[in-house]
Parts: sequence; C-alpha cells; structure tokens
Amino acid sequence: MQPHYPGLVLEQHGTTLLVVMDNPPANTWTAQSLTALHQLVCDLDSQTVIRALVLTGAGSKFFCAGADLKQFADGSHAAATDLSRLFGRAFEALSGWRGVSIAAINGYAMGGGLEVALACDIRVAAHGAQMALPEAAVGLLPCAGGTQLLPHLVGEGWAKRMILLGERVDAATALRIGLIEEVVAPGDARAAALALAEKVSGASPDSVAACKTLIQRARFNAPALNLPLERELFVGLFDGANQQEGVAAFLQKRTPHWQ
Repeated sequence: MQPHYPGLVLEQHGTTLLVVMDNPPANTWTAQSLTALHQLVCDLDSQTVIRALVLTGAGSKFFCAGADLKQFADGSHAAATDLSRLFGRAFEALSGWRGVSIAAINGYAMGGGLEVALACDIRVAAHGAQMALPEAAVGLLPCAGGTQLLPHLVGEGWAKRMILLGERVDAATALRIGLIEEVVAPGDARAAALALAEKVSGASPDSVAACKTLIQRARFNAPALNLPLERELFVGLFDGANQQEGVAAFLQKRTPHWQ
C-alpha cells in the first residue's frame, strides 16, 4: 500500500485497517481526501492481509461534516461535476470492496459524512452522535448515494424526513429506524467497531466477498433474480482452497487457516 493518503490517517490492527478522517475542524472531504480514499480501497483490493476496514473521525466532535461548502460558493458547474464524480467514485469503491467496512460514528455525521457511513457495511454510533443529510437546505442534494442508500435502510418515510425536511436524528433514533446497528457509550465507537471487525477473521474471505455481493444485489433485485446467482456462487466456492479448509477445520475442531 502507498505510505501516504492525504486527509486519512491509517493504523493497522491485525487484519483490520483503522482509517481516520483527519481534516480539522470538521473532518470535511476535499478533492484530495476523496482521491486518497479511492486509491486506498484500490490498494486494499490488491492485497490479502487486510480483511476489515474501520472508518472514523479524528477528535470527539465530528465523524465527518461532508463537503466544505466553500467549494460550491461560486456556483461553478465544472467544480460541482468534478467533486460529485470524486464522491461517487470513492464511496462506490468503498461499498464494492470485497472486505467488510464498518463506520464508527464518533460525532456529527452530516451530508457526505453520513453518505460515507452509508457506503460502509455496518454502522456503530456513540451516544451523542448526530446524523443528517441537510443538502436541500442550501439548495443542493445528497450526490454520493444518500438518496439511494438511505431509503434502503430506513424506508421511504424516514428518508424523506431526513432529506426533504432536513431532520437530524440522534443515535437512539438512528438505531430504532435501522440507520445504524449499535449504539455505544461516548468515546467507545472506535473500540466497538474494531471489536466487530475482529470477527471477520473467522469467515472465509471468499465467502465474505460472495455473500456481500448477494446481499447488496438484494437492494434492487427481486429474490427470484438473485437465487440462481446464489446457487452459482455457492458452487463456485468449491473451486477455491478455502472451502476445503473450512470444512476440514470444522470436522477437525480447529481454527481454519484462510488463504
């Protein structure tokens, strides 16, 4: 992997990579940090050591406040086009990564900050965290997956409340409506996400990648369209050594050694 990714601080924990968004004071996204995130995910795809990624924000107040609105102050179509493409490229790459990504929402997750959490597979939030997609209030809209991924998680009604009405939700409400999977004490989001990430090592990398593909296809395809692929990917796992290793380890009552 490259040694430096602007706006991101990396810390390896075994097979988990902790990625800290670090752009004071609100950990906002820039063209450089979005490019760095995309490059990081591409680099992760080309290696086999890191199996989980935990994304969090530097400090205790902000997870990420999205894009710096100063970038749109001049009303430039070219600037808007470039940045929206960078957002889409980075977050879609994160969503499609073959490993497991977990957002540790330690504070405010606003706009593109919430959208990067939506691109992750699992979301943990600390008490006191606030989440919102407030773009319409400044004449914009969520352009990094928010209008598509949020309804999938919380339903159309709550998605419209958050996007059309600009409602901000706290961690307890986010848990109740299905936006996040766990609420933890203030300051504990990072540790809780890392603990979840450790569990990834117990599953075959091939199985995780195949299952993730199927689960995400269920967002937009009826089960009847996905069931044939489910059976196809099941049989395809027999082409790899990890299937034999997994079964052998189970029968021998030992920990599997994944390739």
